[in-house]
Amino acid sequence: MNCNDTAMLISAYADGEADRRQTTSIRQHLAACPRCAAKHDELAALRARIRAEVPRYAAPPSLRASVLASIDAAKRSEPTRIRLGDRWRWLTGGALAGCAATVLAWFVGTAVIAYQENHDIAVEAVTSHVRATLGNHLIQVASSNQHTVKPWLSARLDYSPPVHDMEKEGFTLLGGRIDYLDQRAVATLVYRIRDHTIDVFVCPRAVRMPPSAMRTIRGINVAHASGAQMDWLAVSDVSPDVLSSFVDSLARGGSTQ
Repeated sequence: MNCNDTAMLISAYADGEADRRQTTSIRQHLAACPRCAAKHDELAALRARIRAEVPRYAAPPSLRASVLASIDAAKRSEPTRIRLGDRWRWLTGGALAGCAATVLAWFVGTAVIAYQENHDIAVEAVTSHVRATLGNHLIQVASSNQHTVKPWLSARLDYSPPVHDMEKEGFTLLGGRIDYLDQRAVATLVYRIRDHTIDVFVCPRAVRMPPSAMRTIRGINVAHASGAQMDWLAVSDVSPDVLSSFVDSLARGGSTQ
């Protein structure tokens, strides 16, 4: 299998839809071709981002019943035999309907992401966290010294964010970056505890923030607290109790009491 053959099938392979023979051939080609392997890695990263960012909603029972009723009605109205010409029209119509469904699914998915990002700060924070993680852009100023991170952030923002040393509590400051929430540049502190990375968005209370209750969005926890005239929004896959306690400590000025 060459690069052209692989390019035609790599999306199906990434989605697990290639047949056994194709899967074997593509796997062998990817092992020997760095260019195609890089394309496959990009598709895998995109799948991970979609799984992390796009919310899922369960259809109400009434919708399921309506769809099943429509299918039953269509079946009852179909003739028992389909002529060859009719069969061809049916197949081409089905293909066009499938294309239309794909376009509609893409449009709806994009609209849902845009809506959520514009109306839900917690979802927007998770999106920023995932984007920075996948793009390897978590840190713009790398330092465990709060007196290095704070001036760097303050020089690039219209406010001065508090930066606390939480090393004694087991949270290591890795650095920080400038990110965006609610269409505004905000300070983002990056901490680590064990193998978990925590993004902490720090901004004045004028920025719209979610309630203080813990939330889990696509497997990523979000905790909010207020203190020192700032809002603190922590995002991580660390356990909810650890994340909630951590963000409460930051809002109290780094105190664990």
